[in-house]
Amino acid sequence: MSEHGTNNNTTTWPLLDSAHAALRAAVRGVRDGDWDRPTPCAEWNVTQVLQHAAGDQLGYASSLTGGPGPTENPFAPSGKLTDSPRAVLEPALAAAADAWAKVDATAQEVRVPLPPGTMTAALGMGACALDAAVHAWDMAVATGQPSPLTPELARPLLEVARQIVEPVRAFAFAPALTEEEGGPAKGEAAELLRYLGRSPDWA
Repeated sequence: MSEHGTNNNTTTWPLLDSAHAALRAAVRGVRDGDWDRPTPCAEWNVTQVLQHAAGDQLGYASSLTGGPGPTENPFAPSGKLTDSPRAVLEPALAAAADAWAKVDATAQEVRVPLPPGTMTAALGMGACALDAAVHAWDMAVATGQPSPLTPELARPLLEVARQIVEPVRAFAFAPALTEEEGGPAKGEAAELLRYLGRSPDWA
C-alpha cells in the first residue's frame, strides 16, 4: 500500500487525483439552498447527483477490493441525505483512492463495475476518473460554479470516454450531441460533454 495514498486520499494516478479534487471542490461550492436545483442529469437534482457520484466511487472501490459497495442504488438516488454532503462524499473518495493506490499500473485486468467487468488498470482508473469529473461538472454548472473540466483534465478523459461509453450508453449516458444540438463551444471539454450527451452551454 502506498503511504502517500493512504494518508492523503491521493493515488499514484494523477488523473484520478485531479478528478477527485474537482468533485470535492464542486460539492464544497454548493450553497445550502442549492441542493434541490436541477442539473444536466435531467431527472436528478444536485443532491441526487452527489449520491450517484459517491455511490459510483464506492462501486469502483468495491470491485477492486471486494469490500462493501454503496448502500443505495446509484442509479436510483433518493435525494434525501442522512448526513452532511461532505460526510457522504469523503468516505467514497477515500475508499476509491485507497483501492486504486494498491493497483499495479501495468495490470492488464482489474475488476470494474462496468461491462465487460474487467479492464486494464489504466482504463479502469480512467473510467473512475471520468465518472467523478463529469459529475463534478454537473453539480458545478447547476449551482453557478465555474466548470472544473480544464483542458488538462478533459483531454485524457475524452480518450477514456471513447473507449468505454458505447457499451454502457443506453443506461449510463444520453445519446451523443452534435454541435448543432449541443452548442458551438470548442475545446476538449466541450467535445467530451457533447460525447456524453451533455450540452456545454447548459444553464
